[in-house]
Amino acid sequence: MRPARLKRQVSAGGVVFRRDADGIKVILVSVKDGSVWTLPKGLIEKGEPPDVAAVREVQEETGLEGRIVDGLGTISYWYFLKDENTKYHKTVHFYLMEYAGGTTEDHDWEVNEASWFRIDDALKMVKYKGDREVLERARERLLTGDAK
Repeated sequence: MRPARLKRQVSAGGVVFRRDADGIKVILVSVKDGSVWTLPKGLIEKGEPPDVAAVREVQEETGLEGRIVDGLGTISYWYFLKDENTKYHKTVHFYLMEYAGGTTEDHDWEVNEASWFRIDDALKMVKYKGDREVLERARERLLTGDAK
């Protein structure tokens, strides 16, 4: 077997939040036949700024419009696609977004479901460590009022 190719990917996504009587809620998407809950994100198109890509990807994957209120930094990780024999190094730019409209029923085919969760529940539900780190940052900013 030949050595795996190495490729880089850059994506953007967001933590969409709203406040209601139950506290702070955030949106998660279900992927991989519903077995994985994660934050909405997707590839940045050529020449597209990360913040614009984040708003677009959130809208596509959740059906929701989000208004960026703050940056949440980046995460990076590696993953391997066996059928391509390719190892990817992915960097994802995340933004904190206030819910501005839309309905989760308008999510696209890439996700199984988009749903609101209390932020503390979302932290327990996400599968990936990077998502948990980003949600922790978002939670801290929302609870301390540090979100712009």
